[in-house]
Amino acid sequence: MKEEFSRFDMKKPPVPTRWYLQPLEWVLSFPATVRHRTVIRKQGTEGLKPPYLLLCNHNAFMDFKVATRAIFPYRANYVVAIDGFIGREQLLRDIGCICKRKFTNDVTLVRQLRQVIRNGNIAVIYPEARYSLCGTTAVLPASLGKLCKLLGVPVAVLICHGHHINSPFWNLHDRGVAPTEAELRLLYSAEELEAATADEVNEQIVAAFRYDDYQWQKERGIRVTYPKRAEGLHKVLYQCPACGTEYRMSTSGTQLRCDACGKSWTMSEGGELSGDDGVTEFAHIPAWYEWERENVRREVEAGTYSSGELPVRVDTLPNAKKFIRLGEGTMVHDMNGFTVRGTDVEGDPFEMLKPVPSLYSCHIEYEYLGKHGDCVDLNTLEDTWYIYPQDCDFAVTKMALATEELYFAHRRAIGRPCREGLA
Repeated sequence: MKEEFSRFDMKKPPVPTRWYLQPLEWVLSFPATVRHRTVIRKQGTEGLKPPYLLLCNHNAFMDFKVATRAIFPYRANYVVAIDGFIGREQLLRDIGCICKRKFTNDVTLVRQLRQVIRNGNIAVIYPEARYSLCGTTAVLPASLGKLCKLLGVPVAVLICHGHHINSPFWNLHDRGVAPTEAELRLLYSAEELEAATADEVNEQIVAAFRYDDYQWQKERGIRVTYPKRAEGLHKVLYQCPACGTEYRMSTSGTQLRCDACGKSWTMSEGGELSGDDGVTEFAHIPAWYEWERENVRREVEAGTYSSGELPVRVDTLPNAKKFIRLGEGTMVHDMNGFTVRGTDVEGDPFEMLKPVPSLYSCHIEYEYLGKHGDCVDLNTLEDTWYIYPQDCDFAVTKMALATEELYFAHRRAIGRPCREGLA
């Protein structure tokens, strides 16, 4: 674009939460944990004081509120994606947030985290880097072990349960689930961390991050009576296991339906699916999702995966003021990765290429802000593009799965396969 926009200052040093804002964080966080009767169990963290690194799983905004309570009365610096800063950059900086563009290799962030530790504070990271699509662990970056070793301070893990059941990514309505639970556990003391290798640290992190909110719901006997509890689930479960058709699933109330073959499933108050014809392919929602992943993997292995050329609208976020319309164009996601090309509002061409080795996963949104539709979020170190497919049949969920499977296949092809749970 001819007009140049100011870029977000990613190098600005993080500051500890301003003392006058710390009570506000507590006021905004604690009532929600009381309302959901959140139980936080601590293991090995008695007497743990900053500085330390806290790794948290990520299912909903409620995660931040529980983390605030779990580390009380200490303050922390949180790594937050740039879209979280929109319209409130100074406030987020003042409460200690550090900006990150998703799925980029950002050396500046490492320097900022080291500064947090030098300041004697808690560095909080959500390494899954996006809300879980179906309440299970997302792939973690293999750089975590090295980062922990570099920071050289105790490593704790906070795993929350029930936040996806209460407010799933595909339908954010608060269902009033209570009680929810969380475990705050010390993974390594500074001395134990020094003695461990980066690979050993990674193995421990992956083990600590194994969770399944739907299994948790079943084990706890949690009932969700919300009458529209299935609405939006078709965004994740986009392929029919009965007829195999993609992108023809729909939802209404408690029902999930394939508009191609007519088969339907009902979502129970306990979070399980049952076929209305008496045949249930997948009662467990994450099992259906993993079946879709297997199908995508087969396409990748056969070398046939492709979204085709999709018409798209592209919005750009160079800074934290607001999204700016970049223009219209096309997006292709195939065996080569992402290719986005188009013409901006001033008639100039634009392009973003994301080859397979550059992305181990990607961020997607469903009905962004309730009005913009589904999109794929692609980033460079200086810009963020929200890319919205227009009037076409293709699920952004499949793109997210394919991004991971393409990366895994690439790693296998060069003789460096990813370890379980890591990219």
